[in-house]
Amino acid sequence: MATSYWEPGEGPRDKLLGRGESSVSDAELLAVLLATGYRDCSALELARAMLSRFGGLGGLLRAGEQELLACPGIGRAKYAVVRASLELARRQALQELERGDVLSSPASTRRFLQHHLGHREREVFSCMFLDNQHRLLRCEDLFQGTLDGAAVYPREVAVRALRYRAAAVIFAHNHPSGVAEPSSADRRITERLVSALGLLDVRVLDHIIVGRGREYSFAEAGLL
Repeated sequence: MATSYWEPGEGPRDKLLGRGESSVSDAELLAVLLATGYRDCSALELARAMLSRFGGLGGLLRAGEQELLACPGIGRAKYAVVRASLELARRQALQELERGDVLSSPASTRRFLQHHLGHREREVFSCMFLDNQHRLLRCEDLFQGTLDGAAVYPREVAVRALRYRAAAVIFAHNHPSGVAEPSSADRRITERLVSALGLLDVRVLDHIIVGRGREYSFAEAGLL
């Protein structure tokens, strides 16, 4: 059943337009994005089933392609809508960072990293390159796989830091397990990177581990 089939004023779309975005629940907001359900299942019922299946909005946005496509009523078109909504949020968070000093807004940095890395099914090691006023020059995904299994090469990080003329960097990687605690490998590679970039006068400001809805900061923990 499409959201347009609701009686006037009763459907999620009318509620959003009439009372504002904050008036609708997660399920109603998702129903507006999905637009239609299937057979005898309305868009709102489908949205509720998806949120229940994945344990809420965060779990839904972190779900992989095959997990989403396994949901009854979800085809590639609806999957694309869900992914597009996540990418819009990620780009908006990135634009916030690009407008000012990254260190002055740690909440914005963490929000961007959650959008950027929180849904990944494999570990991804990213680097945020900053100028001498801590403005974001570029964010790149440099390596994939666990830090034990996929080597993180300090030389490659150094080459890019020189290419972008970065004065400082913030490292980040995700833990697909959802646990935002550093492993011994995380600590070792951070020490190697700090040493290598120190020779180039490039400061490592932080290494942030992204878990399920939470982050771990090496700087806040006093490890940098």
